[in-house]
Amino acid sequence: MTTTFPLRTIAAHEIDAWARMVTTTYGQDWREGGLRNAAVSLEPDRTIAAYDGGEIIGGTSVYGRVLTVPGGITPVAGITLVAVLPTHRRRGILTAMMRKQLTDLHESGGEPVAALNAAEATIYGRFGYGLASQVAEIRGDKRSMALRPGTDLGDGTIRLLGRAQARPMLEKVYETVRGTAVGWVDRTQKYWEARLADDERARDGGTQLRFAVHLEPGGEATGYALYRSKPGLAQIIEVAAASRQAYAALWRFLIDLDAHASLAYDGAVDEPLRHLLADPRAARTTVTDNLWVRLVDVDRALTARRYSAPLDLVLEVQDTFCPWNAGRRRLSADGDSVTYEPTRDRADLRVSAAELGAAYMGGTTLAALAEAGRVEELRPGAVAAASLAFRGAREPFHPSGWAFPAF
Repeated sequence: MTTTFPLRTIAAHEIDAWARMVTTTYGQDWREGGLRNAAVSLEPDRTIAAYDGGEIIGGTSVYGRVLTVPGGITPVAGITLVAVLPTHRRRGILTAMMRKQLTDLHESGGEPVAALNAAEATIYGRFGYGLASQVAEIRGDKRSMALRPGTDLGDGTIRLLGRAQARPMLEKVYETVRGTAVGWVDRTQKYWEARLADDERARDGGTQLRFAVHLEPGGEATGYALYRSKPGLAQIIEVAAASRQAYAALWRFLIDLDAHASLAYDGAVDEPLRHLLADPRAARTTVTDNLWVRLVDVDRALTARRYSAPLDLVLEVQDTFCPWNAGRRRLSADGDSVTYEPTRDRADLRVSAAELGAAYMGGTTLAALAEAGRVEELRPGAVAAASLAFRGAREPFHPSGWAFPAF
């Protein structure tokens, strides 16, 4: 059904009303901690609302970030806080908001890539988003967790620091690591504030955040772990390390925490932790979806990243939701030289924008998508060549939400 509800960006004085709509949709109470940082972090001129008369009944917002992709970085529109009140479902409002958001990005020459964490995995494929990264929910019995004998821990030490002392060290380490960590995004001051927000009502029975920092003998910070304690459980919020020694030392510290029988951590699918353990089964993992990617402008997106093997491939892209992407183009890549240009040559692969989004960060393979019938090979060998070239060295992983970790 076509929506009859007008869409426009919100004014600054509408932030509270917009946030109440979002928290109501997500089952939270606005005055009990939901979206507590909205007035600081929200960008009204990038926040769409749907109106029924004067009432805000739906909305979605964009956070402009910088995303690490294979071989480079690209501006990314972090799509967040997508909501429609339950009183206005199934009226075409979500589709209209998604269409306006992507069209506005395209027409303004904004970010060539959009990405989001999906509350439900069935929603965004119809808008051209593809499942581009996954998260491993790691749960460990600390009584069975021990590092392999001979693990190199380096000469550094772990210090528990206060927030103010630790923060500049966290920022430096994070900035070093994100340069090559596919799926990580930049963090300006307001995003650090959101990441480290520690309101008591949001701790779910846990302690305040703890800041464990790995320091080299000369005092340089090369890693950190954010965690909080719950009864019997060490809840690991984030781990970042600029060296393998710092990574191993941080995990030995976390495993050795007293009065915690188990630990929980959400990390990369190929998280090195299991390979550090004498008993890999001591860390059990459940894999679920992490980041969904939409190529707003396929040409700019594909040329923003690099490829693991030379590639000369004609793609026939299908994209009914963003029709400016549809058509036949040649993707040529060799080292730092990448082009994507119109051609009349016969296509090698037929693929939708959602499948390109899924493969974009080097995790989901085009070969797997082809086996699922979602990529059509028109020239023998094209799938294998494209799948190899798109693949990254490590599994992509997005370690936090765009602005509000609670969402």
